[in-house]
Amino acid sequence: MKRRILLLLALIGIVSILSGCSEINEPITKESEGFWNQYIVYPLSWLITYFAKLFGNDYGLSIIIVTILIRLAILPLMIKQTQNSKAMQALQPELIKLREKYSSKDQQTQQKLQQETMALFQKHGVNPLAGCFPLLIQMPILIGFYHAIMRTQEIANHNFLWFDLGERDPYFILPILAGALTFVQQKLMMSGTEAINPQMQTMLWLMPIMIVVFAISFPAALSLYWVVGSIFMIVQTLVIKGPETRKASEKAKGAQK
Repeated sequence: MKRRILLLLALIGIVSILSGCSEINEPITKESEGFWNQYIVYPLSWLITYFAKLFGNDYGLSIIIVTILIRLAILPLMIKQTQNSKAMQALQPELIKLREKYSSKDQQTQQKLQQETMALFQKHGVNPLAGCFPLLIQMPILIGFYHAIMRTQEIANHNFLWFDLGERDPYFILPILAGALTFVQQKLMMSGTEAINPQMQTMLWLMPIMIVVFAISFPAALSLYWVVGSIFMIVQTLVIKGPETRKASEKAKGAQK
């Protein structure tokens, strides 16, 4: 749990550093040099512009389409994460027994608990840090979107619905919606685990708060990306986990009692 929080804090630092790069004022073009520009920012800028032209210069609709395409591209990784989450839920009763068996707080007992916990994970092919991998993939894309929007005049100068893509949402509707949807997404992913591990509540709230803070400060196009991506993830999780989500949660609560 602490590792995940530290990872999130590290990613926040990376976002802050990259979003403040001096390149942010330089237009992105096909001739832009550097790995970041050539393989992340320009391809995103090109994709958004390409689909916008197909739909009458509707850059908001284009961002929605590109977001869905990106989600489809990383779908195998997200499915793996969901499957790993389900496996973690199935192991919760055994993890509870291990904690009860090694309830003493001395260093030797806690070390033994950690060893047997890792052995249990290895036996069932579960990676406790798998939930962080999608975040590692999404952060560069999110930062790339920020650069593509700010460095592509056609994107930054267009509006969609009630907001300008290159400016903050004046009514804070998208940031709040992005945070709320992220909370729902996290809740679905963690269903069945937070009931017996109160520390999971920290992760449940930390990510949505982080998204809201960023979304309030950054262009509305980023909030649009996150809202669409979160809706995609919620639907995906419901389809993959289905009725098992509720059953796992009830089973975990029963094991806690």
